[in-house]
Amino acid sequence: MTSLVPRLWSELSEWFEQDNLLRGTNHIRLEDHMTDTEYTVRAELPGVDPEKDVQVSVSDGVLTIRAERREEKQTRYRSEFRYGTFERSVRLPSNAEEQGIRANYNKGILEVTVPLRAQPEPRRIEINTS
Repeated sequence: MTSLVPRLWSELSEWFEQDNLLRGTNHIRLEDHMTDTEYTVRAELPGVDPEKDVQVSVSDGVLTIRAERREEKQTRYRSEFRYGTFERSVRLPSNAEEQGIRANYNKGILEVTVPLRAQPEPRRIEINTS
């Protein structure tokens, strides 16, 4: 009985620490930031190969990040597979320059930078009274 308790505790700890229990199974965590000149989206994508498993696309003002994860984990008492397709889309600002979008992957973070055109000053319209 005493040897079973540490093993059970270890397995329960691993179970609670799994990413898919804490964050959802097909969700990409994002953060975004906008300045006057660019819009930046950062996505958490640890454990994927950006050349094979990540696709970034833009269509009709919507930026889509799609990734596929295939991972096998083996411990002393069991092996576990985690895999799936993950996708997240965000609407780009109306002044986004879609042709100039750049993407960079470093240490599990995908950073997509979208250049922005300068917003013209609003033109004031005179109101005529009769």
